[in-house]
Parts: sequence; C-alpha cells; structure tokens
Amino acid sequence: MANFLAQFQTIKNSCDHLVIAVEDVSDLWPIVKDWFEERLPFKRASLNNKTRNPVFVEKLAAEFILTTDSRLRSRFPQEQLLFWFREPYATVVLVTCEDLDEFRTILKPRLKLIVQNDEREWFIVFVSKAQPNNENATKSAKKVYARLEVEFSSKKRERCCKLDIHCPEANFWEDLESKIMESIRNTLDRRVQFYEDEIRKLSEQRFMPVWNFCNFFILKESLAFMFEMAHLFEDALREYDELELCYLETVNMIGKQRDFGGVDRGDDQAVLLNPGNKPLTQIVQDDSFREFEFRQYLFACQSKLLFKLNRAFEVASRGYSFIISFSKALALHENILPFCMREVWVITACLDVVNATASHYVDGLVAPDIEKEFYRLQGDLYSLCRVKFMRLAYLIGYGTEIERSPVNSASLSMLPWPKPAIWPSVPPDALSEVFSKEKMILQETRRVKHFGIQRKPLPLEPSLLLREANRRRASLSAGNMFEMFEGRPVFNEGSGSEASTKMSPSQKVRSGVMSRTNSSPGNFESAIDRPMRLAEIYIAAEHALQHTISNPSLWKSLSALEEFEQKYLELTKGAADNYHRSWWKRHGVVLDGEIAAVCFKHRNIDLAAKSYEKVCALYAGEGWQDLLAEVLPNLAECQKILNDEAGYLSSCVRLLSLDKGLFSSKERQAFQLEVVNLAHSEMKNPVPLDVSSLITFSGNPGPPLELCDGDPGTLSVTVWSGFPDDITLDSLSLTLMATSNGDEGVKALRSTSATVLEPGRNNITLDLPPQKPGSYVLGVLTGQIGHLRFRSHSFSKGAPVDGDDFMIYEKPTRPILKVFKPRALVDLAAAISSALLINEPQWVGIIVRPMDYSLKDAVLQIDTGPGLAIEKSHVIEMESYADVSQSAADVGKSDAAHKNGSLAIDKHFEQLRLNDGRIVFPGWANNVTSVLWIPIRAISDRLARGSSSVSPQRQSIVDGMRTIALKLEFGVSHNQIFERTLAVHFTDPFHVNTRIADKCNDGTLLLQVILQSEVKATLTIYDAWLDLQDGFAHTRKGDGRPNPGFIPLVISPNSRAGILFSICFEMSNAEEEAKAPQPDSILNIRYGISGDRTIGAHPPAVESPGPEVVRQDLIFRSALVLKRPVLDPCLAVGFLPLRSGGLRVGQLVNMKWRVERLKDFEENEVLKDDDEVLYEVNANSDNWMIAGRKRGHASLSMKQGSRIVITILCVPLVAGYVRPPQLGLPDVDEANISCNPAGPHLVCVLPPALSSSFCIPA
Repeated sequence: MANFLAQFQTIKNSCDHLVIAVEDVSDLWPIVKDWFEERLPFKRASLNNKTRNPVFVEKLAAEFILTTDSRLRSRFPQEQLLFWFREPYATVVLVTCEDLDEFRTILKPRLKLIVQNDEREWFIVFVSKAQPNNENATKSAKKVYARLEVEFSSKKRERCCKLDIHCPEANFWEDLESKIMESIRNTLDRRVQFYEDEIRKLSEQRFMPVWNFCNFFILKESLAFMFEMAHLFEDALREYDELELCYLETVNMIGKQRDFGGVDRGDDQAVLLNPGNKPLTQIVQDDSFREFEFRQYLFACQSKLLFKLNRAFEVASRGYSFIISFSKALALHENILPFCMREVWVITACLDVVNATASHYVDGLVAPDIEKEFYRLQGDLYSLCRVKFMRLAYLIGYGTEIERSPVNSASLSMLPWPKPAIWPSVPPDALSEVFSKEKMILQETRRVKHFGIQRKPLPLEPSLLLREANRRRASLSAGNMFEMFEGRPVFNEGSGSEASTKMSPSQKVRSGVMSRTNSSPGNFESAIDRPMRLAEIYIAAEHALQHTISNPSLWKSLSALEEFEQKYLELTKGAADNYHRSWWKRHGVVLDGEIAAVCFKHRNIDLAAKSYEKVCALYAGEGWQDLLAEVLPNLAECQKILNDEAGYLSSCVRLLSLDKGLFSSKERQAFQLEVVNLAHSEMKNPVPLDVSSLITFSGNPGPPLELCDGDPGTLSVTVWSGFPDDITLDSLSLTLMATSNGDEGVKALRSTSATVLEPGRNNITLDLPPQKPGSYVLGVLTGQIGHLRFRSHSFSKGAPVDGDDFMIYEKPTRPILKVFKPRALVDLAAAISSALLINEPQWVGIIVRPMDYSLKDAVLQIDTGPGLAIEKSHVIEMESYADVSQSAADVGKSDAAHKNGSLAIDKHFEQLRLNDGRIVFPGWANNVTSVLWIPIRAISDRLARGSSSVSPQRQSIVDGMRTIALKLEFGVSHNQIFERTLAVHFTDPFHVNTRIADKCNDGTLLLQVILQSEVKATLTIYDAWLDLQDGFAHTRKGDGRPNPGFIPLVISPNSRAGILFSICFEMSNAEEEAKAPQPDSILNIRYGISGDRTIGAHPPAVESPGPEVVRQDLIFRSALVLKRPVLDPCLAVGFLPLRSGGLRVGQLVNMKWRVERLKDFEENEVLKDDDEVLYEVNANSDNWMIAGRKRGHASLSMKQGSRIVITILCVPLVAGYVRPPQLGLPDVDEANISCNPAGPHLVCVLPPALSSSFCIPA
C-alpha cells in the first residue's frame, strides 16, 4: 500500500470536490448539462458526520462527470478500493422513451443491467421531449414514466424523477437535489464505515513488527480528505488529530532508529502553513516518515482546516503550543542539525503563524474574551520570536546593543546556548573580520546612568559565552585553560563583552597581540587547538548562521546593526501592540520600556519619556520596586533633557521614596540635592509637587484631641521624612477634613515659622483655631521649599510609638480631632431651696458644676440686682461640693463627714476676695463641682404688716424676690461664656396674724397674735412687746409684754405659735389728740435664729472676732391694725330660696336677697341720718345675663330690725352647675356683714326645653 504514496499525493492535489457520475443512456447530457451545472455548488446540503449526526453544509462543491469519461474508466480495481474517496458519490441515469413497447423491450433490460451494482447510489431522471401541444406524445410519455416508477421505485425510496424539457415542473430541481443529497449521504456513510473498519484493523497492529505507518497514514488521511471534500471540516480535523497522536506514539518506538530530518537546505524555514512544501515521497523512511517534515505537514493540514472553519484563534493557540513542543524536539537533535537551526526555525515559525492568523482573523466575529485571548497569543508569538532573535544577535556580537533591562535579562539568562556537536570555527578568510570585531569590542563604552548610579549590569546570558563556546570545541584540554584566560581576570558573571571592558588597556593590547599571533591557521600546527577568543566566537557564529539561514529577509536583519535594530523594534512593537489589546496589558507596558530604550538611543526623547512613564506607572502600581529602580532613572534623565521640571522633580521624589536598600546613601543624597537645587532656582512654571510617597504624616497615638465648640487648641502631628538628610520647609500647612459633612470644606492649619525635617520621625505642633462641631481627620499636608510648592495626601495611621521608620502603609482612617456640638459646658445653680432673711447679711450659695470641661483660670462676674448688695467686708468662701442625688453606694464610699450640707470625698475649702465684681477660681475647682458662698444683704425699707382673721392679707412672694446676674468666663483664652440670672427669695422671719379671741364684760379685749414661721430654720423668741395705736391701751397699765413664763419661745420651721395680749379701749383727751396720731400698732420681737445656710435662712454672716460663739439677737417689727371683732356684725344679708321648678337656660328668673339691720352703726363710721345702702350684683357674664341694674341704692331704715328685699332679674346662659350671682355692699366693711342665710355655692341650670321647630317628621 505504501507504493501508492506518490499517486495518493497526486490525487489529493488534483481532487478537491465530490464526483457525481452521469449515465447518459439516451444521449441527453448535452441537452441538460447546462441546467444541471447551474445548480452547483449545492446551496444547502445535509450530510451525516462521523457520528451519524446530521450536519448542514453550505456551498457543497461537486462535479458531474459522464461514466464514459477517462477519469472514471482508467482506474484499476485496487486503486478504486484504496482511493475510494475519489469515486462517484451518486449516479444519475438519464433516459427518455416515447413508446411503451420500446421501454419493455430495450430500455428496461438495459437499466436493469446498469443498476444491478449494489455499491452505487443511483436514481433515474426521465427526460420528456413531448411538445405541450402534442397530446398523444404527452400521454405516451406519462405512461412510460408511470411504468418506470413501477419498475424501479419502491415505497421505501423514490428513485425516479421527471424533467419536461419544454415546461419543467417547479419542484423538479428541489426533488433532484434531494435525491442527489440522499445518494451522497448514503455513499458517504458506507465509505466512512469502510475506512473505519480498515483503520481499526491497522490500529490493532501498531505495536507489532508488521506495523506499517504509511499504510495507516494513507487510510487515515483518505478518510480525512473525504471529510474535507464533503466540507465536514470538524471530522477531518479530528482525523488529523488522531493521526498525529498515533504518529507520536509510534515514531520513537524502541528498536527503530529513524532519521530526524531537517538537514536539507531551506529546512530552517518553518512550513507550518504549507502542507505541499515537500512531497511525501521525499520524507518517507522505511515504513514511516521523518519527524521533522511530517509533524510540520500534519500541522499544516490542521491549520488549513481551521482556517476553513474561520478559527484563526485556534490556529494561533495550536501554533504556539506546537512551536514550543517542536522546539524541544529540535533541542534533542541539535547536535545533528545546522548551527542555531532551532532558533532560526522558531523565528520563522512564529512569524508565519502571526502573519497567517492576523490575515485570516476578523474582529467582531468572536466573543470579547476569545478576542483578547487571540491577541495574547499573538503577543506570545512575537515575544518568543523576539527572544530567539536577540539570542542570534548576541551570538554575532550585537549584545552591547541590547538593553540590559529586567525583561531582557529574565528572557535571555534563562535561554540556554546552542548546543552543536562542535562549535563552529573561524573561516580562514575571516581574519580581517576578527580584527574589526576585536576593535569594536575594545571601543565599547558602557553608558553611565543618570545621577551617577553605579549598578551591576543585568546578565543577558545563562553562562559565559567564552567558556561555553570553548567547552564545545572538539579538542579542548586542560592545558588550554590558562591560555583561554591568559592576560585577563576570571569572571563568574556577566558577558564576555562586559569582561573585556573591565580589562586595563595594556592588558587588552597584550592579550590581543598574542591572540592574533596564535590564531593564524598557517602558523599553528599543534594537535590541540587553542581556545577561541570572543571576537573569533562572534565571527565563527556569524559565518555559521549565514550557512544556516536561507531566508534572505532574516539574514538581512542580522547583517548590519541598523537592520538588527529595525527588526528588533518591529518585533517588540508587534508584541507590545498585541498585548495591549489582550488581557496581558502589563506585558505590553513592559515591552514599551524596551521600545523607549531604542528611542532614547536614537535621541527620540519625547517618545522614550512617554513609554518610560507607562512602565514606571505599572511597576509602581504593582509594587515592584526593584524593577522600578531600574527604569525610573532613565525616565528622570529623559525629563531633564526635555526640561520637564515638574516631571523631573516627581521622578526624583519617587526615587527617594523607593526602598533604601535599592540605592546607596550617596545616590539618595544626589536625588535630594537635585530636588533642593531645582526648588531654589527660578522655575518657569512652578507646580505643586506630590510628595505623598516621601513625606507622610499622622496624628499622635492615643485618643483624638477633644474640643468644644468655639475652643482653640494645639494639634500635635507626627511627620515622617523620607529624605536622606535634613530638609528645611519654608512653610507648612495641614488641612483638616470633616468626616460628617463634606460641605464644610477643609480647614488649613499653618505653621508660622520654618520647619526642619530630620530623616525619619518628626513631631510638629500647629495652632488650632476654633472649629465647627464634628469629627475631623487629617487631609493634605502642603508646604513650600524655596519656590517649590509641595503636597502630601498620604498619611500613616496607627504608627508604632517608638518607630522612626518612614511609614508607607495605611490603616483605616482614625479621627484626630473631635469638636463637640454646642452643649452645656457648665451649670450655675443656687445652693439653697428656701427663703433667706431680709435686711440681714446672708450666705448665698452658687453651685458651679463643670460638665466634662475644665474650668481652669475661670472668672466669675457677679452683678446684684436692685435691693441687693454684697457685703464687701466679708470674704467669699469656696468649697468642693457633691450632689446629694448621687447613689447611696457612692455616698457610702465617702469617708467625709456631712458638714454644712455638702458631701465631698476630697474636701477643698478656700477663701477668696472679690475684685471689681470678679472672682478667679482656684486650681482645684477645674474639674470638680464646687459651691461658692457669697455674703449678700437684701435691703427693704418696708415695715412688715400683719393681717387679721377678718381680712387676711399675705405678703406677695414677689416683694421678697431678688436677682443675681452671673457671668462665667472659662476655656482657653476665656472664649467660653456662660451667663445666668439666679432668683433668690428673701422674707421676714414671721408672718403675723391677729384676732380678737374674746371680749370681756368690762370691755377688755384678748388680742391673739399668731406668729407663722416663714423660714426653714428654728426661731427662738427672747422677748416681745406691743406698741398700741391710738384708741387702745394695755390693761392694768402694763408694758405690753406677755407672761414672761412663756419666754423664750422656740418655733420650729414652718410651724406657728401664739401670744396673748390684754388690751382695752382708751378714751382720748384733747392733749393727746394734739399729738401726731399713731395709726398702727407695732409688734416688736427680739429673737434668735438657728439654721443651715445650705437649706435657707441662717444666722447673719458676720466675721467672728474669736473662736467663741456669740449669740446674735435680731429684732423683728410688724405693724398691726386692730379692728372690731367679727362677733358683732351690723347688717345681715340672706339669699332667698329659688323657685321649686328649677332654672332653665334662656328663662328669666328673679334673684332675691334680704338685707336686715341688726344694730346701729358706730358714730365714727356712718352718719346717723344715712338711711340708704349701696348694693352691687356681681355675676359671671359667660354664665348669666343681668336684665336689671347691677348697682344701685336701696332705702333701709335706721331702726334695729328693719329689712328690705332686693330683687334682680337674671337669665342663665349655660346649663350645668354654675355659681349664682352675688350681692355685695361696697360701702360696708365685711366685718359688719353677716351672711344669714348664706347663699348657695352652685345652682343647677337645666337645658332649654325642646322646640317643635327642631323636630324631624317621621
């Protein structure tokens, strides 16, 4: 079967569609050919795949071929079975007949002979030539076709269809296509089954000695090719995948050594997309194929199918995986392949896959995630190609032109050197090239980084190329080791070119002369070759690569430095652009840094700076400080060249912000010096510089500073400086931000003097003006260094107390200041709850209660109101005070005694002086409740007046009320002010009430004086006497004092006591009437008081001359008006009963009072001839309406027992119990009126009677 390999390849190349055979029985094909071929390709076909599931195929290509064609008749039976995929998939039999007898005798037997082959799928097309107007011919044709259907069709399958040439039916072509599709489907299923059976038989033998992969390959690819012709690309792809797996299983079977391939000219160029690059007959070996060519062939077939399926993404994905795996296979056979064959093949393979997939890929046809993954694969292919290209460039001496960046170092230092069997030697005619290369090596100068940064270059090689190349020399011995390193030091790291630059010039010349002498082929006849020098290695590799590389474009890229840089930039840009469009945008940014290095080398500084900025932003965002330290100096150098002052300052600050171990102290000082020099220079456009990563700040550990509304303060802030040396800040300000209300804006705290920040931790203090209520956090730190304005919005929180390191980590925001809303900070209240003595010096207590606020240096201003004066001769006392409302447990813990009503655990007492009405609080009263005792006298010139039981009169509480205006200034700088006016009640010690207890027959009156205590103190009466008014005298010519046996008389608080005086009427004479009359009697009481000043009235506040206690007697005087006793009235007023029917609202009613004279009036009160009485009716106008006169005179005889009735007409206005009108006699004292019978307090008034006008008829 393997002998048909060439023929199989030819058939594949010439046949790419299905064949439909045409059996032209009646010579009809020339007539219908055009009609049939117009239906190709079939627009919509339904075929079965390998798993017998229907698949719809669009534009199925096919070709109609006559059975008499040579392409179908020139095949041998064995060929037909082997290449069954090219055999017809359907047979169309064209017949026509107009006579039924002819059909029976001629046409029918011939058709039977044609369709007797069961392996063919056939159907008959009956072509009718009858004219439409020839009725007989039409009928005859119908009869023949009906008979044809009976003979060749069945219920299971219709095998006949009719085509009328002159007027074809509308559904004929659909019927024809359906029968063709049915035939193709059946044929395809049968052939697939055949190939599967044959393949299964061979698969079972693949581990046997008789196994022949070529036979298996022909069957497997025939099946795949048949699927491909039928446009079943998924099934075809699956067959190629299985073929590849089978090949990889059997290619390296033990005991079968085969050639790998790849040694022909042009094999360095990958053919992953061209399956016809080499005929299969050229790569066949025994019973299989060479691995190098065959694996590429299989991948090319797979790629072709994937492109037909519009799956360029899968081509890229498979291509990258295949390149990686095949590169490993090349590494295993590297000793038999041309020099650097592996690197060259990978480069060409990556470029082929990238270009092919990019041309076939259409944006928008796949999902967004697939699209991004496609561009990621494109970037990976470009990156792989770029790394291999840099390796080749390094081998020929372009290593110094490659940027020693982290990405290049990571890629090349892990990429092993080529491993040829023998490292190539320098051609004899290349000595001049060696001399030129050595001269170039000697003239190499490494670019010094900005700021004078000394950094060991990153390696671009896994090991020393010099050592690796000489180790792979065929005849290297230990005797040559000294010569290899003669005249130069031994290096453990770095490239050979770097080692050359580290030699002294004299060493370079001496070793160079010696090497050139020994390198002459004609002068060296030793059996042992001497080691190659670096220049020789470069030239040898270049000549070897020239023989390996067959691609002119690739060799052109390596032939000159400018070409190399152009190709390098092209590959780097391709990788970066694709990464930017994929998920791996960071890879694209990193490669932008490599582009920036090339741009910087060619002085395209603007573009280089933009690329470096993106790279630095990526490294900073990811926290890769080691990588950032490599790139950031390059960005700073670009910015300095572009005169970008703001960017250059920012880069310097970022360099200072990096880890201290990345740069030496001298380098960090150079960074700071650049910042300071530029800050103090004349900058064209000074802009704020963000130093958040260099200067951080936080509040001091502990709770936040707490202030009240309106309080200033001092805020202490910790600032960490990342500068290596001290730096002077000409100005400094810090903003506070309210956490609750964003509309409040920011509050700036400014430092008035220059601030010097030392490296590490610094504590600064800022004055804090009054702030609005709320919670505040640190905002932005701003300041100025020279002409440079800087700002830092990064703050450290929760820093260790003893830590001096530069804080760069952050924790949840912690408030630094809390300003409480306006509240009561202090309370001033009176310490007494009852009245004090009037006209006597009394202690007035003022309780000063701070409410979680310090009263340090507080000042109290006291302003007394009218009728009140401070006893300035006395001192003011201040003592600590505890509320009596505190819990019993707290009181129980206190060992202090209850003295003067005050409870205090720590008792404080101090005497103060009043200066201009101001008192300064002592220090111990800052945070404790205290009471201030002030000596005050309430002044009143009014003489107390007593009352009688007949006409009781009480002193108004307003008469004894006095006010004290207090103003307390406290807080920092006395900014808090609390004002309150206290009302203090002063009163007399007694309220005097008199009554005539009895009137004796001899005219003696017993006057009872009742003393009611008005204070919460114990009063002791030591003496009392009564100075009587005119008309009264003491009986028995006494002195007006009561029985001394009752003296002293003790009166408890709020209690009463009585004193009896015996008096009588006194007849006045002319001499006494000439004197000034005394209208009132005066009661004189000498008393003492025992009370507590914390409760109310107490002994007068006097300064005691000594420790002994002296009794203080006080005098109380009260005016009494003696009146007649209520036991002997002159008139009687009685309320007469109302009518029995009751009162109703709105009805008139007569109110009657009876007035009766009981006895005559006294001569000094009423004239004898006055026989009229003035009356007045008083009624509530809301309840009563008076219909008559409310006030008038009524005639009443002067005789005893005379009486009159006064009638008033009234109308009640409201229903209920109301107070009736009252009759009064305005000109007669109430003591001379007796209410008999007394009027009712309330009367019942009924609602008005129902009115018919308000009734609702039923």
